[in-house]
Amino acid sequence: MPAPLICIPSTPELPESTDAVVIGGGIVGVCAAYFMARQGMKVALIEKGRIGAEQSSRNWGWCRQQNRDARELPLATKSLDLWEEITADIGEDLGFKRCGLLYLSDNQAEIDGWSKWRDFAKGEGVITHMLSASEATERGESTYKQWLGGVFSPSDGIADPSKAAPLIAKGILKHGGSIHQFCAARGIETQAGKVSGVITEKGVIKTSQVVMAGGAWASSFCHQLGIRFPQSAVRSSALSLMPGAKGIPSALHTSEISITGRSNGGYTLAISGFANVDITPQQLRFASYFIPMFAKRWKALSPGDLQAWQAGHETRKKWALDKPTPMEKNRILDPTPSRKMIELTLARARKMLPELTNIPVQNAWAGYIDSTPDGVPVIDQASNLSGFLIAAGFSGHGFGIGPGAGLLIAQMITGKNTFVENKQYQLSRFNKSSWGKVSEF
Repeated sequence: MPAPLICIPSTPELPESTDAVVIGGGIVGVCAAYFMARQGMKVALIEKGRIGAEQSSRNWGWCRQQNRDARELPLATKSLDLWEEITADIGEDLGFKRCGLLYLSDNQAEIDGWSKWRDFAKGEGVITHMLSASEATERGESTYKQWLGGVFSPSDGIADPSKAAPLIAKGILKHGGSIHQFCAARGIETQAGKVSGVITEKGVIKTSQVVMAGGAWASSFCHQLGIRFPQSAVRSSALSLMPGAKGIPSALHTSEISITGRSNGGYTLAISGFANVDITPQQLRFASYFIPMFAKRWKALSPGDLQAWQAGHETRKKWALDKPTPMEKNRILDPTPSRKMIELTLARARKMLPELTNIPVQNAWAGYIDSTPDGVPVIDQASNLSGFLIAAGFSGHGFGIGPGAGLLIAQMITGKNTFVENKQYQLSRFNKSSWGKVSEF
């Protein structure tokens, strides 16, 4: 069943023309449209289903700098400030708080890796605290066990996936933009090699700028335009518990289990990195690109089933623009979670945190995490179509860095100086080798 999510109304009428159209109502698309609207652009956000209904409401809710890839760190750092800024601007509670993130371990190699990242992060102005055995044990007292060590990142935090994207979408309306749910984008109109409009199931919006922020659907959409975007998604399963547990950190990670406090007083439980690989036509097409990543993570990945193939988000077929597309046939990706994974997650959590033993399960869900070969997103203008910007492949990191990514996109679209160069996010980096580089961090 779906993860918890609040719903908001759509703008009644589709605009005839806009300065820009954002395709995809996940956290990245919502933030991009929000910042464009704040900068005075007339922008329309279109979403085939509901705002935030796919991975943006199915993640942990972590907003972290800790252990980020060096290329993503500027987005992560900027996003932490922007979470607070957006909250103040729209006057809505996004559930964001800098509660700090606690990592605990009994593995010296893992601790050494965190220490190495800490040393790198110092040069980037990010402070994290390595924890001794006694300090880690004290901070992890709810586990009732001794720990070898850990790390605490005090300025990092969490936000609420059940309401962040929808409430930020309300901010788009506040600044003069429009949002259109249950309105799938079927294709792009062009003129002289440039974007001239977006074809939706409800009509055409004339525009010269389009942002493709379609998450797991992005590569198949790009394929319709002759854009080669290596992307593959894995199915991640998670669950939430009812309120009632006492003394558990708001955000705790161990190799066995990761736990996050929810706004309602409950907790989200997941096992970091564990996922099912559901075979799809697109995955077969880009298999060579993802061999290094899958090889690195093979212990955490399990064979899946045909859910993704049937869902249609990774199709390699071309679709007609005057007929329903796969997006209209499957408005919201809502895969069945792995029962085995849910049972393992719950068992591990209750074993490590006795306070959870008698807390009932509230919900369980799965989501498709779209990834690039190197685990870093693509935020780049298409080389073959002027006015078409791709913002996808966030590899499970999109929620936390969504505000920073959205601001960068808005700055690129409006031609303003960007707070970080987008060179490291360019699509062309995958032209060099079919064995994409997997980052150390």
